[in-house]
Amino acid sequence: MRNGAPPSLLLATENQGKLREMRQILGDLPLRLVGPAELGIHLDVVEDGATFEKNAALKARAYAEAAGLPALADDSGLEVDALDGRPGVLSARYAGEGAGDADKRRKLLAEMEAAPESKRSARFRCVVALAWGGHVYTTEGTVEGEIAREERGSGGFGYDPIFYLPSLGRTMAELAPEEKNTMSHRGQAARAMRILLLGLLADQ
Repeated sequence: MRNGAPPSLLLATENQGKLREMRQILGDLPLRLVGPAELGIHLDVVEDGATFEKNAALKARAYAEAAGLPALADDSGLEVDALDGRPGVLSARYAGEGAGDADKRRKLLAEMEAAPESKRSARFRCVVALAWGGHVYTTEGTVEGEIAREERGSGGFGYDPIFYLPSLGRTMAELAPEEKNTMSHRGQAARAMRILLLGLLADQ
């Protein structure tokens, strides 16, 4: 990489939880990590892709074009086996437009109320997309768990309080941020993207 100020990378999300996690994982890279608000950018990207990968790429391209900078976006969600993979790519909008995280959790818990313990398997899936130099690169992470019967924990965001990790005996919301980042779906995808970014930076 050439000497001088580090290049900027736009973290293409207005979700403060996602911004915080990405900054924790990518913060030691020789990059200036900026959020949309710092650049005065607000986009309403239509996420009409059928997969997490397509939606993440849509967002990364849109923000990169708007900012004139490389942009990193993610699309992630919860796949519940008893619900045939729902909410999936609709995880963020599962309780309707404008609904909060608590509304989404209540809706999901209500749908799963009659499901026995043996039918509560689920997974978090995340795809991180990087729009860089005219190309889009993607990495992916998944973590297996179960849908809890009630909310537990005050950390994290989204569906974390009802996503139970049998191996740890805790929900995702009961993990410390550093612990969550070591094993979460977004942590896995972001660490793989970190390696990819190091390679791109070395080639500059």
